[in-house]
Amino acid sequence: MPSAPYGPRELGRSGVTVPPLGLGCAPLGNLYRAVPEERAQDVVRAAFATGARYFDTAPHYGAGLSEERLGRALRGHDRGAYTLSTKVGRRLRPLAPGEAADGEGFVDAPARARVRDFSRDGIRATLDASLARLGVDAVDIVYLHDVENHLREVYETGFPALAELRDQKAVRAIGFGMNHSGPLARLVADLDVDVVLCAGRWTLLERTAFDDLLPVCARRGTSVVVGGVYNSGLLADPSPGAPYDYAPAPAALLDRARQLAAVCAEFDVPLKAAALRFPFGHTSVAAAVVGAATPAEVVENAALFTRDIPDELWHTLVARGLLDADLPLPLAEPGAHP
Repeated sequence: MPSAPYGPRELGRSGVTVPPLGLGCAPLGNLYRAVPEERAQDVVRAAFATGARYFDTAPHYGAGLSEERLGRALRGHDRGAYTLSTKVGRRLRPLAPGEAADGEGFVDAPARARVRDFSRDGIRATLDASLARLGVDAVDIVYLHDVENHLREVYETGFPALAELRDQKAVRAIGFGMNHSGPLARLVADLDVDVVLCAGRWTLLERTAFDDLLPVCARRGTSVVVGGVYNSGLLADPSPGAPYDYAPAPAALLDRARQLAAVCAEFDVPLKAAALRFPFGHTSVAAAVVGAATPAEVVENAALFTRDIPDELWHTLVARGLLDADLPLPLAEPGAHP
């Protein structure tokens, strides 16, 4: 990403580097709405063109559809030209005769069921199936996915199985991905984790991860990939009915998002650009992954990320009480104050 404000960063001490902006591939699995096959391929092509060459997917996304589409789009590309992550913890199996699919928000998905499986054999089988769908010999990063309600299994079998794969050099970096920063903080404190993917908890609207997860990551040398920088839509378009955490935003949060947008407008900065840049104020943050359902959205996100944002914008948000004074800011000149 030639004009990005940040360069590639290493994840922990794994040797895996990621560009600062990556593509979240849940939309390629038809999240909430169907994406035509050719458009899905165009989304990945646009990511390559803009330099957002970190691709994050999961078996959960469209019951394997996201991985299959991403694999087709990556075919023919030099494996060293991009970074790839997927997830384990949900094994896929064919639907039994007469069994109804639970799309879990994904539409027009293959006839597969998701099964929670944190066993050693289940972890390995899940990863092997992902590699087959992706058409690659290895991924760079594997996350244990949405394990906040399965911590006993994680400690007993799931993480040891993943660590074994890292020890065997079958995968280079391992970690956890979820929307809950508290369990992530506990796991990082207890285990040898290279990277975590934390969605929605370190944004312009929410500091939860700053209070629990990020201090532990800084102490342990664990990198953070942020997802959900727009809080599922509220920071993209703070209009009535806008979603926050996949439900209609509470009135107080909607009002705060509108105030954030108003200050950004004073500096001729789109709210989305500020939302995308904000998490990088913390030194543990290595990258942000942002979903896109069209090539235009990929191009827009890349342009937003490279947008010039004056330090005075951040200081004004603090002065007006829209950001807490103790939060780290993504300043162009660190340490500068008005």
